[in-house]
Amino acid sequence: MLHRRLNRAQRVVIVVALGFAFFLLGDWLTILGTHLPYGSAEFTNINTPDIVGGFYPWVRFTIWMLLLAIWVGVSIPLLSNRKIEPRES
Repeated sequence: MLHRRLNRAQRVVIVVALGFAFFLLGDWLTILGTHLPYGSAEFTNINTPDIVGGFYPWVRFTIWMLLLAIWVGVSIPLLSNRKIEPRES
């Protein structure tokens, strides 16, 4: 395992960098499909459904929850204090 060779500070930096990378990925994924320029209300159509980022709000929420679950799933084992002992046969 990789986390046996890294000290605690290095593992924290990896978790923070991974969180930032997932944030950028989530931000990019949630604005896919949008054609509205930001900051220009004159191009918006009042009759469109609430699709602010190209997806419905429940799809954007699902994307964020999946990315958060992956980040937590990777971070918990990486930051755990448990020592992994080799198994004796």
